[in-house]
Amino acid sequence: MRNEMMHRPVVKEELVDFMRTKQKKLSGELGLIEEEAHLAEVPIIPHETVVFMQFLLGQLKPKNVLEIGAAIGFSSSLMAQLISEKGHVTTIDRFDVMIKKAKATYERLGLTEKVTLLEGQAADILPELTGPYDFIFMDSAKSKYIEFLPECLRLLKKDGVLMVDDIFQGGTILLPDEEIPRGKRAIHRKLNEFLQVVMTHPDLTSTLVPLGDGVILITKEKEQIHLP
Repeated sequence: MRNEMMHRPVVKEELVDFMRTKQKKLSGELGLIEEEAHLAEVPIIPHETVVFMQFLLGQLKPKNVLEIGAAIGFSSSLMAQLISEKGHVTTIDRFDVMIKKAKATYERLGLTEKVTLLEGQAADILPELTGPYDFIFMDSAKSKYIEFLPECLRLLKKDGVLMVDDIFQGGTILLPDEEIPRGKRAIHRKLNEFLQVVMTHPDLTSTLVPLGDGVILITKEKEQIHLP
């Protein structure tokens, strides 16, 4: 599975190369997993997002973390190593092949007690969770972001952070509908709807960060958020 996002950065290629090659590498076994994934072009978060997440979680110091989209278990393992000793990461994935790889990653890193992998559709699992979570990382099907948003905001504690990955679609998010291939127009429309909601809602504060294929950070100003 080729990591397409690694090959369509939204900022200058030379700056992307600088961010990916000059910033401090991960050490130990997790660093090896990152290198192996990049060599095999397995879709994981790019290194500039890794470094940003290290800094961000170092400041936030979350205890309870939720991830939507485990993939091979790289980002959940990264977060598990960044949070406090008593902290915990819960992650969700529905693909058997990814579930198998994620479990192998947690075993390899000795994180089976630190990470809980919930198997199945996020749409079914999220309503069953109670939270609250200090930090939520959503990196799943892009067309589902707007669908998962209400549950994410319900589960996120007030002043917690929801981080959403891959929101620029290689810059095509700015194009009119008619310039998007027909098979991708639903994703395009739903991503634009998601961005419109989180960027304009009076009780949400959000910021866009041009890392990888685009990241947005969202906090909620009230305990209860009512979406349009």
